[in-house]
Amino acid sequence: MREWITGRNPVYETLRVSKREIFRLWLAEGNQEQSGHLNDLIQLAKQKKINIERVPKSKLTEIYANHQGVALQVGGYRYASLPEMLALVKERTENPFILLLDLIQDPQNLGTLLRSAESFGVQGVIIPSSRAAEVTPAVVNVSSGACEHLLIAQMNLAQAIDVLKEAGAWIYGLEFSEQAVPIENVDFKGGVGLVVGSEGSGLRSLVRSKCDQMVCLPRLGKVDSLNAATAGSIALYVIQNVRMKKL
Repeated sequence: MREWITGRNPVYETLRVSKREIFRLWLAEGNQEQSGHLNDLIQLAKQKKINIERVPKSKLTEIYANHQGVALQVGGYRYASLPEMLALVKERTENPFILLLDLIQDPQNLGTLLRSAESFGVQGVIIPSSRAAEVTPAVVNVSSGACEHLLIAQMNLAQAIDVLKEAGAWIYGLEFSEQAVPIENVDFKGGVGLVVGSEGSGLRSLVRSKCDQMVCLPRLGKVDSLNAATAGSIALYVIQNVRMKKL
C-alpha cells in the first residue's frame, strides 16, 4: 500500500526516521528551498537517493489542500509490538511509560496525543485493532511527524494491560469520576501505563476494571470536561514531570 505524506515537518520527520519504504518526493514548482524545513528535507532526500520531482501546485492540492508545497509517497505505517516496547524500556534502563488509547476515533485527537506522547518520553502507544483511528496520513500531519518516531502497536487493550502488569507497570485510567484520585496526589513511582478513553463514552467497562487506579485532572472552570486529546496530553506532562524528579 502506498500513501502520501504532506507538510514540511511531517515529510521531514518521515525522511529522518526512515521507518517506511519511500518512493518519491514531489515539490511544488516555484518553492523557495531555503525556507523552513524544506531545504533540510531536500538534502535528506538527496542523501537517501530519493527521486525528487517538481510538479504544479495543483497536483499537490489534489492530495491535500494544506500541502505546504511538498508531498512524499511512502509505504504504509509499520506498527510495532508490545515486546518491542518492553525491549526499548530495558535498553534505556527505564521504568515502563506506556500510553493506551481506548477507542480514540477522531484522527485529530489521535494525532495530538501521539505528538504529546513523543514529546513527554512515552516509550510506546497501544491502540485497539479495530473500531479506532489508525495512523493515517492525516494523523501523521496532525502529529507533525511525531508518530514516525514512536512505537505504536495495535492489539487488544485488556491483554496489553495484563502484559504490562507482568512487566511491573501500574495501570492508571484517566477519567472524571468520584472514584478518581486527583492526579497531583499520585506518586507515579515505578512503571506506568496511562489509559485514555474515547471522546464520547470514556473507558470501556472491561478496560476500566483492569485499571489499578483512576486519576483525574483538577477542574476549576465551568465546562464539564476537557476533550480526550487535551486531558491526555496534560496527564502525560504531569506523569513525566514526576518521573523526571525521581531521576
